[in-house]
Amino acid sequence: MSRVTRSLLMIMVGIGAASPVLCAAQGNNTGAVFIMTNDAKKNQVIAYERAANGTLSEPVYHDTNGRGSGGTTDPLESQGSLTLSQDHSLLFAVNAGSGTVSVFSVHKANLTFLNKTPSEGVQPSAVAESGGLIYVLNSGGPGSVVGFHLDFGGQLKEIQNSTQFLTGTTSGGASLSFSPDGQFLLVTERVTNNLDAFHVEADGRLSPIIVNANPAPGTFTVNYAPNNFAIVSETGPAGGNNASGISSYKVNANGTLTAVTQSLPTFASGNCWNRSRLMEPRSMSPIPRATTSQASTLAKTES
Repeated sequence: MSRVTRSLLMIMVGIGAASPVLCAAQGNNTGAVFIMTNDAKKNQVIAYERAANGTLSEPVYHDTNGRGSGGTTDPLESQGSLTLSQDHSLLFAVNAGSGTVSVFSVHKANLTFLNKTPSEGVQPSAVAESGGLIYVLNSGGPGSVVGFHLDFGGQLKEIQNSTQFLTGTTSGGASLSFSPDGQFLLVTERVTNNLDAFHVEADGRLSPIIVNANPAPGTFTVNYAPNNFAIVSETGPAGGNNASGISSYKVNANGTLTAVTQSLPTFASGNCWNRSRLMEPRSMSPIPRATTSQASTLAKTES
């Protein structure tokens, strides 16, 4: 009887939420959950300890020392407004109302405010990090991405001449994601339905914009999967009922995209975000031999 080893890519999709939510895994089957209020008067990050059984502790509030945009139903219209660094030692929070990015150090569910830095644009809505290189998406005004280097104290240092603009003032920048190798930065334009690609240069600056038009309506979020494919959430056409989809793309060396899966239905409306991870390979235990009456209901496993 054969033993089967599989490696699976798990992709989670979801609808828009009023407040950004982020989960962080810790050792001993515990973790943390962070939520940002986006309050227009005093933006805060709420931290919870998460037990092994999924229960949460009492909330602890941490001021970002900035202001959110306010609003109740997905006001930022983005993914990545609350972002952990790759090593989970830092947490970045956008202050869309005051045009800054706050940085916290992370120890389990405990946060310590370190600093805040101007986003060098209008209405910062998302942050992405790769190996100490930070890019902030500013969705207001002309729409831009701006680069920063992260120093050892958690301070963001702007990279001179790193600003790249999106395709227009009403493009609706909604998310950004680094490729796993750090060679590309992808940005979604929610209004224009574009997928923008930038090659990351050695000094951290970006190449000129490479615009890819997404044939599927409702482009919202891009998130690189660990296997180097870009996963794109699509809300579907305006007024469509359960018309959301999800697509996957190969990013070519010249920044163009090749569709691998195009608009696979998610059987829901408002598919605004996605997250993916590779499942650990595991050996499947042999299935016990079935009785004659059971045999017709089992898939063939012997080789």
